[in-house]
Amino acid sequence: MKQVTVFRGEENGPATPDAVPRDLVRADWTHRTSRSERPARVTLAVYAADPVLRVGVVQQLRPRPEIDLVDADDAGSARVSLVVVDHVDDDVAALLSRLRHNSATRTGLVIGTLGAGGLQRVVECGVTAVLRRAEADQDQLLRLVLATGNGEGMLPGDLLGDLLHHVGGLRRSALDPGALPLSTLTTREADMLRLVSEGMDTAEIARKTSYSERTVKNVLHEVITRLQLRNRAHAVGYALRNGLI
Repeated sequence: MKQVTVFRGEENGPATPDAVPRDLVRADWTHRTSRSERPARVTLAVYAADPVLRVGVVQQLRPRPEIDLVDADDAGSARVSLVVVDHVDDDVAALLSRLRHNSATRTGLVIGTLGAGGLQRVVECGVTAVLRRAEADQDQLLRLVLATGNGEGMLPGDLLGDLLHHVGGLRRSALDPGALPLSTLTTREADMLRLVSEGMDTAEIARKTSYSERTVKNVLHEVITRLQLRNRAHAVGYALRNGLI
């Protein structure tokens, strides 16, 4: 399992506003702004599997007066936890799940690529604000952190469309349980069956979707068992006949 580290506010780095002693910063702020006029600062913990990703995000957010980066000892009480990764694998999903169970924090995600079924997976882990790394300039990062801190959703337009489509399918299923709507399969299940229909084996599907091979096997086994089918080929045929993939 790869190490996922949390940003420590006391790390050495180039001179920035946060490098000034905190009491001097506060004194100067008090001199210029009355207590009632100070904007509320969002406490932020940054998690990343790659130190380079962490440094890049931290350097962009460090100068912003709206943000108060916390060290590792206070990470659990941060108002916002920002997870920065290339893709969502089992280790990242486990981290997101742990953060979800921390009532003190809300979680935002900055991600390189979100593979097939990835959106549903991160939403299940309690993430409501997502930003692609390619779009993660300072303004967009700040917007993501503030939206997350306020409990607001933030998704790229295409991902929002996918989510609305999935939610609509769930709603149709609830209104007409006897029908065979798209929601008979989850997005992840449909994506994996579609890849099976293209001739991919377990290892290839795992690489394509950024899941582990064990997860792929479990998901396909769940589909076969729930729909009372015989094997993967039977599951693909069933899904194709009913317009599920």
